[in-house]
Formats: sequence, structure tokens, C-alpha cells
Amino acid sequence: MSHQGNIWDREYNNPKFVTKNDGPQADTLRFLKFLKKEKKVKLENLNILDLGCGTGRNSNYLSGLGNSVIGIEISKTALNLAKTRSVQTQFGRVEYILGDIGEPYNVDDNWADVILDVTSSNSLNEKGREVYLSEMNRVLKKGGYIFVRALCKDGNKNVKNLLKNNPGKEYDTYVIKEIGLTERVFSREDFIKTYSRYFKILKLEKKTNYTTFNDRIYKRDYFIAYIQK
Repeated sequence: MSHQGNIWDREYNNPKFVTKNDGPQADTLRFLKFLKKEKKVKLENLNILDLGCGTGRNSNYLSGLGNSVIGIEISKTALNLAKTRSVQTQFGRVEYILGDIGEPYNVDDNWADVILDVTSSNSLNEKGREVYLSEMNRVLKKGGYIFVRALCKDGNKNVKNLLKNNPGKEYDTYVIKEIGLTERVFSREDFIKTYSRYFKILKLEKKTNYTTFNDRIYKRDYFIAYIQK
């Protein structure tokens, strides 16, 4: 197993950040509502790629709506739980693949109507990020949609301290030493520059959550992006 796979396996076995909830995230549901209400997309009979699908919270939900879903996840522990929770129906199906979203995807060209990246690509290095961007562009149909939730550094003192005290090897990265994970954070300008090379950003907003880590509460800021090819 890769280094990243080992890190995420440990995290899913002894969670510090992730949860093992089985329902879809609220941010994902809001994105789906946007597709349905604003873009008149029927949320059935779609091909959906869930990058870093974790325990299948979004994949299994979307499959249950009558869609064909492919979920890619680097952690065997998370993927096994996703498969256990998966229920195949005559209306929808989900295929789980053990893999790194920073490496080429075993997905056909122009297959996906929708791609989800719910705070998954933040742990990619720059080489992996280039693959991730080009692969999304390859597999997404023209006019298809992407949901991205990415870590935001703008105005976050905790991120500023991490970048200063625990810097990673690459630009705007820091290392969470307790679990050995490197995370990439974005400014608004950097996010737009990164994704606009391939796609059109329809909506970009900042959102704040709070998480508990080692009995301390930390502010976590995110960019919520609705994107189209």
C-alpha cells in the first residue's frame, strides 16, 4: 500500500478528522439541489465519479437515486465499509475502485456527467494534482459539472501558523505531524487560477466549519466551488 494509503487507513481506523457517517454531506446535497433547481439536471440516470469517496456516503446515496457511480478511494478500510453499505438496485449501481486520485483513472473518456471532490484532492502533491485535473477533464463530458470542496487559507490564523511552523515541501502546504498528512491550502486567486485552466467556475464561496483535534477546536475554512466543463 502507498504511503498515503497507510495514512488514510490509520485515519479511518482511528478517526481524528473523518467521520463514519453513512449519509451524504450537507454541502453535497446543496450542490445537487443547485443542479436540479438552477441547471434543470434530473438526478437520475447520470454517470457520477466520486473522487476520494471514503466510506461511500455520497456514492451510495447517489446510486440509490438511480445513477451509475464510480467511487475511487485510497484507503482499503474506508472502501470495505463503503462496499458493505452499498445496496445495488435495478435503478442504480456503484463500482468501488481502490486507487489514488492523483494517478490515471480506470474510467472511459467522456464518461462522467458529474464529478465530486469533497475535500479529497487537498492531500495531493503537485504532480498528482496535475494528473487529477487532466483526468477530470478527460473523463467529464462537455457541459458536465464538478463539485469541489477545498481548503482555504484566506484569513485563517491556524493555517498561517501551520504554514510557518510545519511547512510542507511544496507551495502552500503544511504537515499535520500527528498523522503525517500533508495538506494543500488555496487562496481565492490560486484556486481560480488552478481550476480555470480546464474549466469554468460557476460559483465560488467560502465556508467555515470547526473541527476538534486532540481535544482542541480548530477553525477550518473551505472553498465551495461549482464548476462546469
